[in-house]
Amino acid sequence: MQVKRKPSRMFSQRSIHGRIAHEIGLQILRGDLAPGEVLPSEIDLGVGFGVSRTVLREAIKVLAAKGLVESRTKIGTRVKARDQWNMLDPDVLSWSLASHDAEEYALAVSEMRRVVEPAGAALAAQRATPEQIARIRGTFEAMEAAGEKTEESVDHDLRFHLSILEATGNPFLVSMGHVIESAIAFNIKLSVQFPSLRVQSVPLHRAVLERIEKGDPRGAQAAMVKLLQEAQMDIEQILARSRGGRAARAASTRRLRRAHR
Repeated sequence: MQVKRKPSRMFSQRSIHGRIAHEIGLQILRGDLAPGEVLPSEIDLGVGFGVSRTVLREAIKVLAAKGLVESRTKIGTRVKARDQWNMLDPDVLSWSLASHDAEEYALAVSEMRRVVEPAGAALAAQRATPEQIARIRGTFEAMEAAGEKTEESVDHDLRFHLSILEATGNPFLVSMGHVIESAIAFNIKLSVQFPSLRVQSVPLHRAVLERIEKGDPRGAQAAMVKLLQEAQMDIEQILARSRGGRAARAASTRRLRRAHR
C-alpha cells in the first residue's frame, strides 16, 4: 500500500518529520495501514513525501515511541498489534478520534472516565484547597452562564473536569487529565449536538461541585458517577441517531439509484 500525503493542521508549526508522523499515524488509526502490514520502503516513502531518508527515519522513530510501528532488519517497518499502541499518548488519542472507529474510541474513553473521574472527585473533596475549589466553582458558573453556546460551554465543561483532577493533588491524575483532554473534549462535543442535553447536565455538575465544597468524598464520587452515566447515555443516543441518519441516507441513495435504472 502506498502511503498518501494528506494535509495536517496539528503539526503545522512543528518539524517536517512530525508532520509525516502525523500523516502516517492517522492512516494507521484509520485502518488504512493494518496491524501486521509492512510500510513501503524508505525510498518509496521518501519519494512520496518528498523528504530525505534521515527525515523519514525520525518520523518512524516518533511512531515507534508511540507503540504504533516497529522496524526490523530485512523486514522493514511493520504496524504493531493494536494492543501495543499507546492509546494515552495525546497524538494517538487525537488520531483515533479522527479515524473510522471514532465512535468506538469515544465510548471506550467514556468508560475510562467512569473509572477515573469519580475517584478523582472523591479525592478532590478531601484535598482541594480554597483556591482550587474557587477555580472549580468558577468553571461551573462560566459553563452555566454559557447556556447553549456550544463552544463556550464545551470549553468551560472541560475545564471543570480538569480542575477537579488538578485538585486531587495526585500528579498522575493531573497528568492523565491533560493526556485525555482531547478525548474528553470529543465526547463533550458529541453531546452538544443536542443543546437540550447540555442544559440538563448543569444540575448534575452543580451536584458534584456542592459535594466537593462540603468535603463529602462519597457524595462527590456518587455525583460524578451519575454525571458520567448520564453523559454516556447521551453519547450512545447521539451515536445511535447518527448511525440511523447515515443508514437512512444510504437507503435513500439506493432508492434513487434504482429509480434511475
